[in-house]
Amino acid sequence: MDYVENRMAQEAAKQQANPAPEVQTLFTPINAILLSLLILIAYNTYKPKPKTVLPSPPPPVVFRTFTPPTLLPFNGENNMPVYLAVRGRVFDVTSGRNFYGPGGPYANFAGRDASRGLACGSFDEEMLTKDLQAPLDTLDGLGGEEMEALRGWEERFEEKYLVVGKLVAVGDEGKEVKEEKS
Repeated sequence: MDYVENRMAQEAAKQQANPAPEVQTLFTPINAILLSLLILIAYNTYKPKPKTVLPSPPPPVVFRTFTPPTLLPFNGENNMPVYLAVRGRVFDVTSGRNFYGPGGPYANFAGRDASRGLACGSFDEEMLTKDLQAPLDTLDGLGGEEMEALRGWEERFEEKYLVVGKLVAVGDEGKEVKEEKS
């Protein structure tokens, strides 16, 4: 019997030294993956969110009166906006800088009265008024087709671009203010 008792004592000591099989298998590779996934989900759920920064709005555009010399600097060079005039109205075409800005196909119209050139479908320099102090182009000599083409351009500009002012001849700036007040 001593043998049986000895053997039972040995088995009891083995069971105390080795924990139950359930305890041994608690940390398995699948449990480690699940724990990592749980930690990742908790982190993504509760991590601090960065504050949403809205882009700053564009500066307000004030409607103003331009003369040919005061319109000329708005040709897109030196980070200036790109303006052009059509039949006395000045349009901000800065969003179309690729077309109207420096190096664009319509760049010679930037900062100028583009009415005659657009009506004639010509990008030549002779379509532009050379003397900026002279009276504005009255578009005399243009035919019906040319005026229709100009109206088409004007409608296109009205749909796409903001009117930022009006173009008047040099010396007529003060007259516009007096007429508005009366």
